[in-house]
Amino acid sequence: MDIVTPEQRSRNMAAIRSRNTKPEIWFRKQLFSQGYRYSLNTNKVPGHPDIYLRKYNTAVFVHGCFWHRHTGCKYAYMPKSRVEFWQKKFDTNVKRDSIVKRELADKRIKCLIVWECTIKKMRKDYDALNRCLKVVIEFLNDNNSYLEL
Repeated sequence: MDIVTPEQRSRNMAAIRSRNTKPEIWFRKQLFSQGYRYSLNTNKVPGHPDIYLRKYNTAVFVHGCFWHRHTGCKYAYMPKSRVEFWQKKFDTNVKRDSIVKRELADKRIKCLIVWECTIKKMRKDYDALNRCLKVVIEFLNDNNSYLEL
């Protein structure tokens, strides 16, 4: 049972943005401070990535753990009300993500997924930030085509 009214829940869910989220903006600032330049939400790349680094032919997606079902993450919980609705929604999101990954691979565009929980860790811990940025930089400069952080 939900602890808020259906109207309040509707307002809460409607306020969730799909672009320019706080984790996405924070991660963009980190890349920019490292000297990386990018395009935002470009429709020329499959999946309309949050960030596209043309020089490195890399699409970056900042995924919310709840919406994209980050396996084993505490933020990827199942709501207690309207379970069937949410399960269908989550299944659709996961299926769309796998289709986008396949399309990017077919076009030989590298794919980097940064999870919301990873960004939360990076914001709290400077060492975690440096480790993750080092991994991202190595990924951009090597021949791997897919990475999740």
